[in-house]
Amino acid sequence: MKTEDFDYELPEDLIAQTPLNKRDESKLLILDKTTGEITHEVFHNIVNYLNENDVLVLNDTKVIPARLIGVKKETKAVIEVLLLNDKGNNIWECLTKPAKRVHVNTVISFGEGKLLMRCIKEKEDGIREFELIYNGILMEILDELGTMPLPPYIHEKLEDKSRYQTIYAKNLGSAAAPTAGLHFTKELLEEIKAKNIEVLFVTLHVGLGTFRPVKVDNVLEHKMHSEHYSMSKEVALKLNNAKKLGKRIISVGTTTTRTLETIYHKYNKFVECSGNTDIFIYPGFEFKAIDSLITNFHLPKSTLLMLVSALATKENILKAYNEAIQNNYRFFSFGDSMFIK
Repeated sequence: MKTEDFDYELPEDLIAQTPLNKRDESKLLILDKTTGEITHEVFHNIVNYLNENDVLVLNDTKVIPARLIGVKKETKAVIEVLLLNDKGNNIWECLTKPAKRVHVNTVISFGEGKLLMRCIKEKEDGIREFELIYNGILMEILDELGTMPLPPYIHEKLEDKSRYQTIYAKNLGSAAAPTAGLHFTKELLEEIKAKNIEVLFVTLHVGLGTFRPVKVDNVLEHKMHSEHYSMSKEVALKLNNAKKLGKRIISVGTTTTRTLETIYHKYNKFVECSGNTDIFIYPGFEFKAIDSLITNFHLPKSTLLMLVSALATKENILKAYNEAIQNNYRFFSFGDSMFIK
């Protein structure tokens, strides 16, 4: 399976640079994964396509101001660090730029010493492990010194930080937003619940595994980075019950999908658990946990495009993307939405 098989041409002006004024007014492309039939809608009408007794599962992770610009203590060279994965005891896995200047025992200073990071391990692909040294509460320091880690294809300044968070974001730890959830408003979620649709939450802290580009020609050679996930006992019980009753489980976002499929493939049911997943979903994958997916439009040759192709076939997905382009849909993080039913 070749990476280039998942390529498509996207006009640059269709890459959404800013969020819409109203979250739920984005376009919604509905794709029947069996027939390939396409319907064009507005996101707040998604409630009309959800059935009574469906179960909607969302990722309640919260993005931290994970992008930091500091200087090397010895040389004052400018270093950019993106916090990716909290390993506990003030040890963080980070993406570092330029990584060639950062070696074991390199110390980087942020905010004139308010936060120090000492490199303790060198890894591939610009990844380093750091020990964080500071006084006080880390999240307060990050709020002061860090910025929202917007993807590199977004060049506009984000005026309102909250627009890169879902309205139900709760558990701090992500280096990127689970963007499929950005379309939901409190009112829309209430409307969905009023239709007797159960709304449940899991957590996956979005890191490099989700947005790292595929750099190999052969898809099977791509190595996913692991991301931390968790599921509560209550959610596991409710999802198992939904399975037993034959209810449709609708995942909001690829991160939620990867969490649910990781757990179900590991235990053959849903269980209370937490851990790290490097699951890579591409065509040929057998979905055991989810039935349908609400998702955004993804980058060419990305693992996310491969995931949706596994669910709806590559042919259906590329046809839908082509139609979305013809209809001037907005793409990527702040872009429009797709419901694969």
